[in-house]
Amino acid sequence: MSFPTRSGIQNRAIVIPDLIGNPEKIMKPYYVYILASRRNGTLYVGITNDLQRRMYEHKNGLIEGFTKKYGVHMLVYYDETSDVNAAIAREKHIKGWNRAWKLQIIEAMNPEWKDLAADLFTDEMDSRSSRE
Repeated sequence: MSFPTRSGIQNRAIVIPDLIGNPEKIMKPYYVYILASRRNGTLYVGITNDLQRRMYEHKNGLIEGFTKKYGVHMLVYYDETSDVNAAIAREKHIKGWNRAWKLQIIEAMNPEWKDLAADLFTDEMDSRSSRE
């Protein structure tokens, strides 16, 4: 929203979100993640605000696209931040990397290429699938 001034220059109103009594707006997590089809297989870089939900969607083929088409659903790397802009920038940055650099960050966090979603969400993902 902008307001005219006497000099004709527009001033922008600053909108301050209502954070009082709404702490989830303050510390909402955002995740940049890498999926693989298998060790050293096809890679996919993504971003989400709900890693558990997104992994469930990938693993169950609920979203049409690259990961469903190529069977890319093993979570091999993730990074968390509370700053959505930092998460978007990180995703774009990683997507611009060559394959060798992506493999390096995966190996640094997850040298055995385990499916990290299995360790993080086993109980929650099982209970979700039993409800559907």
